[in-house]
Amino acid sequence: MPPDKVRIREIKAEPLPGGKLIHVFLEVDPSQKAPNADFFISNNEGRVLTSASIIESMTRKMDLTMHLPCEVADKTLKLEARLYFAEIIDKAGRNQETKPVKRMVVDQTSIQFKIPDDQVD
Repeated sequence: MPPDKVRIREIKAEPLPGGKLIHVFLEVDPSQKAPNADFFISNNEGRVLTSASIIESMTRKMDLTMHLPCEVADKTLKLEARLYFAEIIDKAGRNQETKPVKRMVVDQTSIQFKIPDDQVD
């Protein structure tokens, strides 16, 4: 699909034993270009606890493990995923390394998940 038609098909968050590691899975539509994805885990007050990015994924099924940097009091958290494509803005006289990049966000979604009490250290 062309980049502007690509959408998120599935998103999952699975807490691993111990409660500080979260396995994240994202599946997107097939695409003509390699997509980028930003991930954020936040608490109920909206404070971002951790974030991660995948740049130009060569596969439409992405997974990663995110680490919570601290013990969380509220065991219900939110995972947000933002899918985007990078467009290099061509400016005459600038070399490739210094060209600004514009993000074209094509889809975003969020889910809530719970860290089971029996998984906390």
